[in-house]
Amino acid sequence: MALKSYRPLTPTLRFKSLPAFDEITKARPAKRLLEPKKKTGGRNHFGRLTSRHIGGGHKHHYRKVDFKRRKRGIEAEVLGIEYDPNRSARIALIKYSDGELSYILAPDGLGVGARVMSGAEAAPDLGNAMPLSAIPLGTNIHNIELTPGRGGQIARSAGQQATLNNREGGYGLVKMPSGEIRRIHETCYATIGQVGNVDHMNVSSGKAGRTRWQGRRPHVRGMVMNPIDHPMGGGQGKSKGGGGRHHPVSPWGQLAKGFKTRAKHKPSDRFILERRRGKKRSA
Repeated sequence: MALKSYRPLTPTLRFKSLPAFDEITKARPAKRLLEPKKKTGGRNHFGRLTSRHIGGGHKHHYRKVDFKRRKRGIEAEVLGIEYDPNRSARIALIKYSDGELSYILAPDGLGVGARVMSGAEAAPDLGNAMPLSAIPLGTNIHNIELTPGRGGQIARSAGQQATLNNREGGYGLVKMPSGEIRRIHETCYATIGQVGNVDHMNVSSGKAGRTRWQGRRPHVRGMVMNPIDHPMGGGQGKSKGGGGRHHPVSPWGQLAKGFKTRAKHKPSDRFILERRRGKKRSA
C-alpha cells in the first residue's frame, strides 16, 4: 500500500497524507455479507453517555468477516480486495469451490486469483489458516485464536503480525506484536502472513473534518475545564491542576500515567512467559 501526499497549497494540504487505495480491486461489497450497523453515540441502553467523544460520522454497513475460517479443507479463490470502513485492515472477498462467498482479513501481498484454504492439511502459504501445531516455527502469523474454535482475536488490525517462536507441552510460544511472549494452545488456528494496509500508521488526515466523518467528536483537555467538570480543571492561566501540581487523572480521578489497571492475580497470567516490557514472569 502506498500513501498519497499533496502539494502544500493550503494549511490543510500541507500535512495531509492519505491512502492511495491502489490495492483495492473491488468497489462495491457483496450484499449478502452485509448487515446494518446502528450508531450508539457512545450511549448505553439507558441513554447515558458511557464512552466519550463518539458521535456523527458517515453511515456504515457491517461486513461479516469470517475470523473462524470455518470451512476446513475446501479451497477458495480470492475475487477481490475491498475497503472496510469498520477496521483499519483491508478485507478479501473469497469464493469457495461450492460457490459460497466469505470475507477474510487480507494479508499483505494477497492478490486477486490467489488460492487460500483452511485446515491442518493446508500448505503454510500466504492467507492459509492452520492450527499452531502445523505451522512451521519462525512463521509470521495473524488472526490468532486464544481459545480453540472462538475465532481470531490477536493481530487483526492493519500491519499487525506475530511470530510462532517455539512449541512445548502442547502449546505454541507466540511473540505478540507488543513483544509479549505468550503460550497458546497448539489446536488454536492462525493465518499465515502479515495483515495488509501496512502504512496505515503513517496516515495523517490533515484536518479535523475528516476525523468527524469517522465518527470521532472533539476531545477537550481536562486542564482547560472548570473544577466542577474535571479534577484537573481551574486555576489562573496554565496551572497544573487548580493552582498546585496535580498528576494527570481521568474525569473520575483515576491516575492516567503509570497506574497499573491489570488485575494482580489474573487467571491468564499463567500463559504469559515474558511481559511486553521485558520483565520475566515470576515463578
